[in-house]
Amino acid sequence: MTVNAKPVKPPKPLFSNVSPAVPSPCISICRLDEDKVCTGCQRHVEDIREWRAATDERRREIVRQADQRRSTHCVAR
Repeated sequence: MTVNAKPVKPPKPLFSNVSPAVPSPCISICRLDEDKVCTGCQRHVEDIREWRAATDERRREIVRQADQRRSTHCVAR
């Protein structure tokens, strides 16, 4: 009797499109404010979701926007 064994698939990587050129701005303080912006890294929730698949150029833009939020937020306090 022969058993049809399913082919073994390699494990999927935990992250896709990980680029050391633009490191994640995450500082492990992950809480969203009322505008759905992380109080730690200042990225909007949609930017956080997009990060893995984003190009380096898009990641740089996300970081710039987070930096702008951070500077505006610090001035407002």
